[in-house]
Amino acid sequence: MAQDPSDRTDPLDRTDPSEWTDPFDPFDWTDDEARRRETAGLVRTLRPRPADSTLLDLASNDYLGLARHPAVTGAAADAARRWGAGATGSRLVTGSTALHAELERELAEFCGFEAALVLSSGYAANLAALTALTARGSLLVSDAGNHASIVDGCRLSRAETVVVPHAEPDAVRKTLEAHPGRRSLVVSDAVFSVDGDAAPLAELAGVCRARGAALLVDDAHGLGVLGEGGRGTAHAAGIAGAAGVAVTLTLSKSLGSQGGAVLGPARVIEHLVNAARTFIFDTGLAPAAVGGALESLRLLRREPGRADRAREVARTLHRRLTAAGLTAAPPDAAVVSVQAPSPEAAVRWAADCRAEGLAVGCFRPPSVPDGISRIRLTARADLTDEQIGAAVRTITAVAPADATAVRPGPGLT
Repeated sequence: MAQDPSDRTDPLDRTDPSEWTDPFDPFDWTDDEARRRETAGLVRTLRPRPADSTLLDLASNDYLGLARHPAVTGAAADAARRWGAGATGSRLVTGSTALHAELERELAEFCGFEAALVLSSGYAANLAALTALTARGSLLVSDAGNHASIVDGCRLSRAETVVVPHAEPDAVRKTLEAHPGRRSLVVSDAVFSVDGDAAPLAELAGVCRARGAALLVDDAHGLGVLGEGGRGTAHAAGIAGAAGVAVTLTLSKSLGSQGGAVLGPARVIEHLVNAARTFIFDTGLAPAAVGGALESLRLLRREPGRADRAREVARTLHRRLTAAGLTAAPPDAAVVSVQAPSPEAAVRWAADCRAEGLAVGCFRPPSVPDGISRIRLTARADLTDEQIGAAVRTITAVAPADATAVRPGPGLT
């Protein structure tokens, strides 16, 4: 007998939230967390920037100054008009365009690898590589200074993860020797985002080669800055294209766009297409971002001096700030880290810089595992000598009174 339509329950029927009288609040624990953060001085806030900000920017990761380059923004707009505002689906369904394939070919060729795979972010690229190139029972060896996306990838991989001291190839060797015969992957940032120091990649690659391990390098802060014409840290170390090496990178720093990529042997990239969940189940990178990144890459090819200029600006900032008595890490790439006396001083220092028209980064515990608070400057290739001078004057003028008495921490020697 057919059911009376009046007896059917509308699956979209909802009660009015104003009528909910149950005193139980399943999210009340967030109030306790908010109070804890406020007491510890660790509250993060969003600060939307205007399109026409007058701040001198030493806080973004736009190392080559390409995010607003007319050729790059024009290419992004053209790609959106031709291919649409979004990719419309995962790369395996409708999200791959000829533009994606073009970017992958040119990225691989520029950096010296067989193949590349573009994903929606550098974070997704690290998760893809770490989860698809390991398995339960395999071994992951991770540098203590690695980025949060690598830490999360290690946790999701289900592999046994051993964290080794920062930038110590011998610690990696000893760890691999303690696990003979295991399928092993060593992972390291190429340039570490807090202090801007470069990993000893040639030595790490030698250790991996001798012990039969693969090496995964996150070159987010190296592409566009290090290597011949900005070809990246693996290229500079002479390991680009090696059979046991894969690289992840982001399109949102030196290339001024959005997205990430994994580069490596063609069979590794094919494996990721079939096994990496953050690739398979994620919507493809928007065509505008692809078009912008591709134009940035071509512009870098035409103007390789931008990489040299970014490094020169970083060295100049370091030299002038240390001459003024501040403690700053020697930059291997385009990041200059200046030590602050305390977390509170770092926050105040960054705020005072902003009040004087200069944007700088602020790193403090727990974001920095060594417990050292810093302001962080990013050198940009498009900064003029006058802007560099103005930045140095502002930073030194508003520095905490005891900033010049700070002794270098372990990462700042």
